Amino acid sequence: MSAVNSRVTRGVVFVHSTPTALCPHISWALENVLGSAVRIDWTPQPMAPGLVRTELSWMGEPGTGAKLASALRGSDHVRFEITEEPSPGCDGSRWSHTPSLGIHHTWTSANGDAVVNEDRLRSALAASKGDPELFRAEMAELLGVAWDAELEPFRYAGDGATVRWLHRVS
Repeated sequence: MSAVNSRVTRGVVFVHSTPTALCPHISWALENVLGSAVRIDWTPQPMAPGLVRTELSWMGEPGTGAKLASALRGSDHVRFEITEEPSPGCDGSRWSHTPSLGIHHTWTSANGDAVVNEDRLRSALAASKGDPELFRAEMAELLGVAWDAELEPFRYAGDGATVRWLHRVS
């Protein structure tokens, strides 16, 4: 990081499942965003025979998580999550992607809880038109309940995996 931009944050890229043919493309996408070569250790994904998984930690300027999510979201065959921790002046974030649901973004607090801002809550309330079931559906969408339900088995399948730190080069 340069002296001009001393704000640094960190996060984790979790590729929960991908075909092995996409591994080089994922590596290239991460390298492009992070500005340096990465070495990724891929391991079999027990929940999806024939697919692999990995996770790696990164450090970079605020906004790097969004760039990483944008770089990976083009594939219809990859399940991933990317986290970015809060940093001075910036909220934390989590991006979740599944082939069937696409991408979901939520802001996160310092302890990792989802944070829904006032405007999004007002919009959900208006869209529900006073119907409690519609409001529950709107809240589930805002919180990414469907993404969590689809990704949860893949998260547990990765317990015990090694983590590699990556640093953004400025």
